[in-house]
Amino acid sequence: MAEENVTFTLPDLGEGLVEATVLEWQVSVGDVVERNAPLVEVETTKSAVVIPSPKAGRIVELHAREDQVVPVGDPLVTFAVEAREQQAGIVGRVPAEEARPARRVRLRPPSD
Repeated sequence: MAEENVTFTLPDLGEGLVEATVLEWQVSVGDVVERNAPLVEVETTKSAVVIPSPKAGRIVELHAREDQVVPVGDPLVTFAVEAREQQAGIVGRVPAEEARPARRVRLRPPSD
């Protein structure tokens, strides 16, 4: 099956943090990783966390070096993943358009 490249960006780590420093990569270019395997350890002003891999695939490129500060939303790593075949966009049946109600009801507060 064909492969496609998917780039994972540094996610929002919460609490208004806008950047993180890469402490240690847990993977190298060419490694094959499973989804949720340890990917990279980063440090914010609040804590150090290990970010898990969001995809299963082969590591194509690491976009940051260790000790580099990476803003949230910037590329972190690129994976080569199996390309999915085009599939139908709708599963099941499309509901028919509902008829408009014949009478509109207006709610009014009781008057004193």
